[in-house]
Amino acid sequence: MAIVVANNNSLSAITSLPASVSGGAMTLLETQTASSSSTISFTSNIDSTYDEYVFKFYDIHPATDDVNLTVGFRDGSTAYDATKTTTWFYAEHNEGDGTTALSYQTGDDLAQSTSFQRITKAIGNGNDESCAGTLHLFSPSSTTFVKHFYSRVNMYYSGDYTFDCFMAGYCNTTTAIDGVQFKMSSGNMDAGVIKLYGIS
Repeated sequence: MAIVVANNNSLSAITSLPASVSGGAMTLLETQTASSSSTISFTSNIDSTYDEYVFKFYDIHPATDDVNLTVGFRDGSTAYDATKTTTWFYAEHNEGDGTTALSYQTGDDLAQSTSFQRITKAIGNGNDESCAGTLHLFSPSSTTFVKHFYSRVNMYYSGDYTFDCFMAGYCNTTTAIDGVQFKMSSGNMDAGVIKLYGIS
């Protein structure tokens, strides 16, 4: 592969990639806006068209204080109960600059569970409190392999902290995943937007 070097050593001078360098594209497939929503479900557009799907969360604001954004996966039935094994950790820092931590959370991961998976810790419901981030789902239509996923979300913790939350795992099924649902651990999503992209 050729290396591109700008004559003036400035990246701003590069206006296009050489023909030998290819790059993926993000295709917006669906946008859903929360408005006192108990759930947001993506029941179409998740198929064999793309090998990777990305959900992007924008200012998800809960109606109830101290709750978690969660996710469930549908594997052919009507329920979002695909069996999952996951891992979960976070970094935190409070507004008063008095507390920092990097912590693995054994209570937030799952082991062969059909429960919804936490994506965040306890989001506050103050007027300026919300979360934003992404969730990636790989090869959901495969009937050979398990379905891997991971998320990274930054959130305003109810106790005035920033939490950088990391979750990863797999749906332990060789059945295709054909739907994804998001909901709060209690109460509704008062506001926010979730967009679904296909990655080519």
